[in-house]
Amino acid sequence: MRPLLRRLLPALCSAAARALLARRAVPMALRPAEGAARAGVDARSAAPEHDGLENIQQKKIFKENMEKTQQTEEPCAADSVDSLMAEMPFVDTDIEDEHAMLATSELSIKKKRKRTTGREIEEGTERKKKKNKQCQPNYFISLPITNPKITGSIQAVQDAIIQKDQRLSKAMVRSGSLHVTMFVMHLSSEEEISIAVGALSDSKVFVDDLLKGKRVDLSFQGIDHFRNQVGFVNLAENDHTALLKEIAETMKKIFQEKGIMAGEERAFKPHLTFMKLSKSTELRKQVKKIDSSLYEDFKNHYFGDEILHRFDLCSMLKKKQPNGYYYCESSIVFGKSHEADFVKEALRGEMQALLPRLNQIKELLMSPEIRTKISKELFEDRHNSNSKWKSCIDSESPNA
Repeated sequence: MRPLLRRLLPALCSAAARALLARRAVPMALRPAEGAARAGVDARSAAPEHDGLENIQQKKIFKENMEKTQQTEEPCAADSVDSLMAEMPFVDTDIEDEHAMLATSELSIKKKRKRTTGREIEEGTERKKKKNKQCQPNYFISLPITNPKITGSIQAVQDAIIQKDQRLSKAMVRSGSLHVTMFVMHLSSEEEISIAVGALSDSKVFVDDLLKGKRVDLSFQGIDHFRNQVGFVNLAENDHTALLKEIAETMKKIFQEKGIMAGEERAFKPHLTFMKLSKSTELRKQVKKIDSSLYEDFKNHYFGDEILHRFDLCSMLKKKQPNGYYYCESSIVFGKSHEADFVKEALRGEMQALLPRLNQIKELLMSPEIRTKISKELFEDRHNSNSKWKSCIDSESPNA
């Protein structure tokens, strides 16, 4: 109500003032009662008094005119208006000026509020950034990719993409770093790292119980992307993939029960990343999106199978190992890995390469000429050895 009164008072004062001025500007001739009264006074002073009927009538008229004049003029009205106007605030302020003052005041208030709101938003943003930085994931559970067939196929895809766009060489993930992320977490101290190591160790019993001795083959086939920023190989959907998702959910709950805030709100989608723009800040400025046509030839390519055998607790920030794999705080192992199969396959290959050579040696040994030669050499060596031994004994004899 107070702003409304402040806006109406100047208008009311101006209206009252204009009414008073209009009344004062009315000529005497337009005021019949007042003119008649004054005319009666003048006539009375000018004309001689008569005691007759005419004089009585004039006195009566004069008396009535005087009463009407007193009722009409109301001399206190002007004083009341003047008094009211004197007590009203902003009497001399024009209504347009008042609107201008109000608009300026409201604008200044809005600007002040805007400045305050902007500062509050900026401070809130800074606090949010600081909080997000403190809670930003810095560790993760990794399923390492060790099958040479998978790593070799991915290397072929990377080479093909780089040939078409040399800039994307900075976006490629090294073969030693290839892995599937089970879930991420933030560990802010050595104590929390120790707790996470214990949680990973406890997970082994539950993982073994879920596996029940079964071999889990994870099949990788086809290429997809996230918002044209990340390129990855798909994990084919099957019973083994469903089991992997169940393992991830079980392990995440174990970490959470230990007080480690692990995992994300979005659903777990296992994938094998081989290319991402975020690996290089400079590259992000040059390339906004990865053209999917660069890997069109490998859209449905089969990369191979990975046998589930190990989970690692890895650091995102600590220095990587010489082979390119992440710094590993701890691991759990189950089943058999492709590494053992690779060693066996390598030995088997070496043996296959040696067999022809061994057969050649066997044939040579069976040849009569070679056998005679070997026998002669062995007989001569034996004769020479005996002769040297006899000479040695004779030289050491006391009769010599």
